[in-house]
Amino acid sequence: MNLSVTLRCCSKVRLFRNKATVYLCRKLSDVPISSDGAQSISGEEKPRRTRRVPGSASVLLFPGQGSQFVGMGKGMLKYGNVKEMFAVAQKVLGYDLLSLCLNGPEKDLMKTVHCQPAVFVCSLAAVERLNHENPAAIESCVAAAGFSVGEFAALVFSGAMNFAEALFAVKVRAEAMQKASDQVPSGMLSVIGRPQANYKYTCVQAREHCLSRGIQEPVCAIANYLFPDGRVIAGHKEALDFLQSHSRELKFMRTRLLPVSGAFHTALMEPAVEPLRDVLRQIEVRRPEISVHSNVDGKRYMHDKHVRNQLAKQLVSPVKWEQTLHEIYERSQGQEFPHTYEVGPGRHLGSTLQKCNMKAYKNYTHVDVTLTED
Repeated sequence: MNLSVTLRCCSKVRLFRNKATVYLCRKLSDVPISSDGAQSISGEEKPRRTRRVPGSASVLLFPGQGSQFVGMGKGMLKYGNVKEMFAVAQKVLGYDLLSLCLNGPEKDLMKTVHCQPAVFVCSLAAVERLNHENPAAIESCVAAAGFSVGEFAALVFSGAMNFAEALFAVKVRAEAMQKASDQVPSGMLSVIGRPQANYKYTCVQAREHCLSRGIQEPVCAIANYLFPDGRVIAGHKEALDFLQSHSRELKFMRTRLLPVSGAFHTALMEPAVEPLRDVLRQIEVRRPEISVHSNVDGKRYMHDKHVRNQLAKQLVSPVKWEQTLHEIYERSQGQEFPHTYEVGPGRHLGSTLQKCNMKAYKNYTHVDVTLTED
């Protein structure tokens, strides 16, 4: 499906921009919503939200690729707009995403081109579930962050993007990342190191090893900052093989290859940047209604151009998740922590929060994307 066709499809589901993910769930927008869901245009400045007491506020975290599993979405169609979200997804993607999520096959769901849209839609389905079970958590949300592709779900939730347009951008992103991955044998390695481990120098050693093997312009770099002494290193397969075979002398306690198709968030994703940048130019992007933190530096998005630039830059930059969590949860001594909800498949973000900030983790809840149907 090309962009013009998709945008015509989007016009029929414009209510998803605010009504489904903001107006009904969050009720944050002070701009009137017309019957077709479009925001009224006015020269007046939108009123800012009243600052909440931290203990009464909530934070939503949206997972990324790797959290998907066959069976996610089971029992979720009864919540809010979930059924319509999957119907729109079928039009935008050109295949039955719900069936793929529920029934697999797993080898297809694990593909980058499929799992990124799947995690995106299922995470927003979890928001609908949270709104049904605990609407106060939605109403009191003051900040959100998403891991890699999870940023798109966070931005939709914040009112910065329309659901269908954001899903199309995710589709383009996933296809471009898969195409870039197919150009060179590469991957990602999860590493837990001892305090003495020097991750950046380790990457230098791996690149030198690749050069000695005749690999031109080798790539090996930190792709994810997860928690203290927890990193994901990505690059050429030869570099990752070197790290695994020399893990003891490199002061690594544990290494594990991730089931992904390429070296995401490194220079090897450079071919994917322009396709994503191009589609981001063509879709509507607004300033988020709440604080949404960028993977690139952990800072809040300030305006629409900032969102577009950072999302494109994110493809070739490390995900600074540990730094993002510090930005979100930094507070004065004795100040209460907000309630945190991980919305989407898996509990990976809760696990990293536990390792980064145990006090914040005490108020953590996972909102799952499966349940037993009555």
